[in-house]
Amino acid sequence: MTPQATDVRSAAPAELLADLRAARSGADDQLQAVLDTWGLRPLSGGRNNHVYAWAGPDGDICIKIYRKNDGRRRSEREWHALSAIARHGTRHYAPTPLWLDDQDDQPALGMSLVPGTPITDLADISGTLKALAEATRAMQTIPLAEPLASLDRIDSAAHYMIRLTDVWPQQLADHPDDPQTPTMRALLSQWERSGDADILARPAPAVFSRGDSNLLNWHHAADQIFCVDFEFAGRSDVAVDAADHTEHISARDFPDDVWRTLEADLGVDHNNRARFEAAQRTIALRWLAALWKQRDRRVEEFTTQLQRVQNLFN
Repeated sequence: MTPQATDVRSAAPAELLADLRAARSGADDQLQAVLDTWGLRPLSGGRNNHVYAWAGPDGDICIKIYRKNDGRRRSEREWHALSAIARHGTRHYAPTPLWLDDQDDQPALGMSLVPGTPITDLADISGTLKALAEATRAMQTIPLAEPLASLDRIDSAAHYMIRLTDVWPQQLADHPDDPQTPTMRALLSQWERSGDADILARPAPAVFSRGDSNLLNWHHAADQIFCVDFEFAGRSDVAVDAADHTEHISARDFPDDVWRTLEADLGVDHNNRARFEAAQRTIALRWLAALWKQRDRRVEEFTTQLQRVQNLFN
């Protein structure tokens, strides 16, 4: 059943979606023909999905086709997140949801087209990062409602810890002769002794979370900041989301002292600092585990992340 929201402005373009879904499983020239026929322009980003700009009857909109059905309810999360943002007056930070065509195999969502370019393209990002922190805190004031109230954000603290306690140790055990394995095991052991997992397992007040802290999802235009890609949305807490901002690998392109000045803006204070720092170490180590699998291909990123983890533990 297709979820309903208060701000649906138009019906889903059924014929367009039928053509697009059929073409996406065919040859590239077939897909290009459909794009040309309907005037669809592919957009970058979208993670595991395809995103297009379309000059429809209600003006320029963004159409997102979800191509990976892995049980994470991505289209449902994004629909409810955008609907909640629109309903509670924070819509100027995010696209306005227009319709959801919740087909089982290839669900599609229509939303307003957000202007601007990723903030990572800016020459000076420090002021924009403060706006990002303010927008994050504004969205965290949105009351949690079902289904998001019962859904941890994708890539939650609990998920990160499972990766570190179950998945990565086995991967390291499968590569005992790799020259990086002793260092990785030592850092993993240091994390296990730190007590960070116990701290993060304690309950904390739940807040609305957009879920994905990749800086490429934040756009800037005319002194306004916008956020896209809410398919990881769910419940989280202030300290974990603050740490996810500072420790996402896209954050490493900017000086650490800039992020330190934003901690209060992200909601970090003496009450949740221990949880924030435990989340920092956990999330940073999780990214090191992810990059370790690509250590021969992404050498510079892996080296930078290794240094980051060592600094946090020292």
